[in-house]
Amino acid sequence: MQALSIATLSAAVLYGAVLAGLWVWQERLLFFPQPLPAQHRISSAGDVHETWVEVPGARLHALHLRLPQPSGVVFFLHGNAGNLQSWFVNPELYRQANVDLFMLDYRGFGKSSGRIRSEAELHADVRAAWESIAPRYAGLRKVFYGRSLGSGLAAQLAAELQPDLTVLVSPYESMQAVAAEQYPWVPGALLRYPLRADQALARVQGPVYLVHGARDGLIPPRHSLALQAAAPHARLLLLPDAGHNDIQDFAAYLDGVLAVITGTEVLPSRQVGSTTPPR
Repeated sequence: MQALSIATLSAAVLYGAVLAGLWVWQERLLFFPQPLPAQHRISSAGDVHETWVEVPGARLHALHLRLPQPSGVVFFLHGNAGNLQSWFVNPELYRQANVDLFMLDYRGFGKSSGRIRSEAELHADVRAAWESIAPRYAGLRKVFYGRSLGSGLAAQLAAELQPDLTVLVSPYESMQAVAAEQYPWVPGALLRYPLRADQALARVQGPVYLVHGARDGLIPPRHSLALQAAAPHARLLLLPDAGHNDIQDFAAYLDGVLAVITGTEVLPSRQVGSTTPPR
């Protein structure tokens, strides 16, 4: 019995140490930034401009596709790994739609300085980035676009500012739900980045377009279905052969995003979701 008590105590101490490590080093498990040297140039296109956003304790790097007479802007929040080098792709899609594209690197990603320290700070950085360009698009079409990690950030910003359209690609119900699926032995209260996309999306009044790969093993499509339950006005495009990292390679994704960005696919604010590609 004494040996069993000692073993139980040792297991409890080890479990507590693991949980303490998860609390302290949580950012290393959630974010995988790839820094870039300051002199690195990502795009040589004449209409793509390098810009910076000053925030408390950091300087955030962004790329801004600016067209001569755009009809609006797509404010793009990317995933939890890499940098603008790997995320700033398909600019021709936005040129074809005649909309500007603004894409931000979070703290520590690419040429952005600093490091991510809290969810509140992350949301504040996103808000500051939007406010740095918002006056330029007064009266024009505004689209908030979030992919993977960025979907929760975009949903929160959309709940606060109510854009003309919110597009969430490979979104999650919440980071709490993702963590519970992947680490069921970790108490939910330990997560310092709950990122409740479901709660935020329920407050978005305008059109919402969800896109998910049916073969997504990282964030399964049931997360998009849960978001539809939270926001019945959201429309869902489910791509049967797409996964998490290759969704941009499918023509149905490109066609669907192009249609909703340009407004040629009308999404009524109370329309029940559909899994059929827009045409």
